[in-house]
Amino acid sequence: MNSEIQQIWQEVLSDLGSQHILWQLVVLMAAFGMAWLMNDILRVYVMRYARESTKLAIGGINRVMFPLTALLGVGLGKWLLAGWQHTAMLQIVIKLMLALALIRLSVYALRYIFDPSGWLKAFERVIAWAIWLVLALHFTGDLSRIVKTLEEVQFNIGKGEANLWMVLQGIFTIIITLFFTLWLSRLAENKLMRAQQLSVNIRVAMVKLVRIFFITIGVLFSLSIVGFDITLFSVFGGALGVGLGFGLQKIASNYVSGFILLLDKSMQIGDVITTENHYGVISELRSRYTVLRKLDGTQVIIPNETLITNVVINHSHSEKKARVELPIQVSYKSDLQLVMQLLKGAGLNHPRVLKEPEPSANIIQFGESGIDMNLVIWIPDPEEGSAVLKTELYLAIWNLFKDQGIEIPFPQREIKLLGTVAS
Repeated sequence: MNSEIQQIWQEVLSDLGSQHILWQLVVLMAAFGMAWLMNDILRVYVMRYARESTKLAIGGINRVMFPLTALLGVGLGKWLLAGWQHTAMLQIVIKLMLALALIRLSVYALRYIFDPSGWLKAFERVIAWAIWLVLALHFTGDLSRIVKTLEEVQFNIGKGEANLWMVLQGIFTIIITLFFTLWLSRLAENKLMRAQQLSVNIRVAMVKLVRIFFITIGVLFSLSIVGFDITLFSVFGGALGVGLGFGLQKIASNYVSGFILLLDKSMQIGDVITTENHYGVISELRSRYTVLRKLDGTQVIIPNETLITNVVINHSHSEKKARVELPIQVSYKSDLQLVMQLLKGAGLNHPRVLKEPEPSANIIQFGESGIDMNLVIWIPDPEEGSAVLKTELYLAIWNLFKDQGIEIPFPQREIKLLGTVAS
């Protein structure tokens, strides 16, 4: 155990039987009481006045605010008491509050940067245990011995010498730098996604470019901090270009196609499309692929190159409404004027059918078994599907035809047997 930690523990033990410990307890009670009061005020404000979109962010700040406020109060009390008595217990509490603040700040930042998932919760626990472990090693005095042991493990990297402690410091620096740049990237992304004057596709494309830019800057900056010669990336970039040209051309093509889709506005989130026998709503536009949510709830992952090179029917490209046809056949005995009137009435009476453009009934052809007709309607919400709509309309048409005595024919054949002998 080093001399500083040993002195702190000796002061704590000597203060247990004196009034010094009482003053330190008073400072702790005041500091924690102030922190609890400020957190309670912030919590009341969040519940009463904050918007739903900001409640999560303020809630995360609230969790970080408690240890930071307590740390400030304990530090102020330590400064006031340090002139005339020991403050060893306050020193220990400051280190504990600092560790708690680091844990909660790391957890809040992770939840802000990444979407909630199982690996994120596991990583949060790893961070918490790592910080508490380092603090425990510091209190026991074993941390300095571990650092000294790591420094003794030396090896050569190129022409320079390094040790294991330097490598760990470099890895930690890279992680922290990337962590900070991803946090800045998320701030910029949220700002861009709230820019309503830009289209959804432009916002998504700019968000992806911003994230790539920040990650690139973060990697280069962190590597330069740890002493890595970033000019070596010129060689690596050439090798990567060759690799993309031969082995990764499909992946590169999908990424380029993704940016083309985002920028040319041929498709955007919420559009209803049909491609390769898949019909559904675009729910996500990613850099490499597009997620198509079908009407049965399943999701299809479509590579972006497929949407660029294949024919895609965009049912809501220029307008959100969609055209739906219902073919039907009536007998030659039917009153066609009445049939057309009934078909239009069935369309107009359905709540999902638009009144403008109004439904239309058309004669297609004189078929073999009857007169082929169709009912054409327009709906404002094609993403909801048309199977239930067609069922309801056909049922209404069936009831109307039955009330008016209109016959829906079925194929009939007359069979003659030639060369048979009558009995």
